[in-house]
Amino acid sequence: MATAIEFENVGKQYRLGLVSTQTLSHDLQRWWTMNVLRKEDPYLRVGETNDRSVKGTSDYVWALRDIDFKVEQGDVVGIIGRNGAGKSTLLKLLSRVTAPTTGAIRARGRIGSLLEVGTGFHPEMTGRENIFMNGAILGMTKSEIASKLDEIVDFSGCERYLDTPVKRYSSGMMVRLGFAVAAHLDPEILVVDEVLAVGDAEFQKKAIGKMKDVSQGEGRTVLFVSHNMAAVKNLCKNGIVLRNGMVAYSGSSFNCVDFYLQDCSDLKRPYSIYAKEETVDKSKEVVFLSISLKDMKDQIKKSENISFEFDLFSNASIENCRINTTIFTIDGTPIGGVSSDSFFSTSINQRKKVTLSLHDHHLVPGKYYASFSVGIGNSLTGQRDFEVVQQAVVFSIVSDNEEGSVVQWSKSWGNMLFPYYQEVIY
Repeated sequence: MATAIEFENVGKQYRLGLVSTQTLSHDLQRWWTMNVLRKEDPYLRVGETNDRSVKGTSDYVWALRDIDFKVEQGDVVGIIGRNGAGKSTLLKLLSRVTAPTTGAIRARGRIGSLLEVGTGFHPEMTGRENIFMNGAILGMTKSEIASKLDEIVDFSGCERYLDTPVKRYSSGMMVRLGFAVAAHLDPEILVVDEVLAVGDAEFQKKAIGKMKDVSQGEGRTVLFVSHNMAAVKNLCKNGIVLRNGMVAYSGSSFNCVDFYLQDCSDLKRPYSIYAKEETVDKSKEVVFLSISLKDMKDQIKKSENISFEFDLFSNASIENCRINTTIFTIDGTPIGGVSSDSFFSTSINQRKKVTLSLHDHHLVPGKYYASFSVGIGNSLTGQRDFEVVQQAVVFSIVSDNEEGSVVQWSKSWGNMLFPYYQEVIY
């Protein structure tokens, strides 16, 4: 399949707080080096990584650096990363809003961009006039735009305000009309930044459906930036994770989301809060000294038990104590909870070790984490927790192709792998 977009060693450098160098000596040095000596810009060799959380020492920063990737025609690629990672800058370079400092970008076909609310709209012009203006910018004739007008207006749901200046539109209406224009005026490449979050749930569903139709039915390419991980998984086949202006990971959209969420989390492995027994919180009857996976094994086969080990310390005598466990996917979706089926008792100033194993869990391959509590009672009789620990341990389930299970499983189906049973009736 033909390559629709290619980024080759692309970088974008900015001088913090200023446009250009804003100093005569720097401007003269840049001009002399580039125009007389015929060498590269001397300021390309300076600058720091784009980490917004750290105070830097250089006046130059690389918003993007060493970006290399290709997108095939008809592919839908999700661009994800933290705020300030360079996602919007990457799309602006592709849309030719700004030029790259280094490298080259090659794109085959017309590009329709929706980078922010009201992109490409003139506030004094009506919605109808802006539709024709955007189509003309894309290189379409007036008759071609007119043939699409009814479809655009119907999709946007803004027919009543079509002849009203767009400066009077709400942000949601602006996004509706902007996306309708970008999606229907036949661009070979559709670039969508995090603007769909402004729209309501009904429009987001409609927009995602349209992007699927555009890519699968019409063979056009879509670049989609979003912090909605469910939308990225649902819409995109492949993904790219940006971190501090550089590509941190690329692959399938599911793997990219897992990598991004793991990268953003502060999961501990193993969990330990009290260095010594003398430092425990005396106001709690029972506390966790540490929580870990058995044998420190964080990769568990589907057919194996998930075993957690707890080191507890009690400040009081408690009868019928139990440990409660909740398993979550790496994106925070709860899978289910379980309580230890056997109770234990504690004495004052006693240290106790407990093991809890989950049998036949049927979790599909992927990353998970677990939260725990220790207490008495249950949800029916009234539960009282002495201590609760969130995101205590993280672990991975790996496939072992065990017999008797459905092994051809799609991640989009869910997180549970159901046992396979077959009954033959003669």
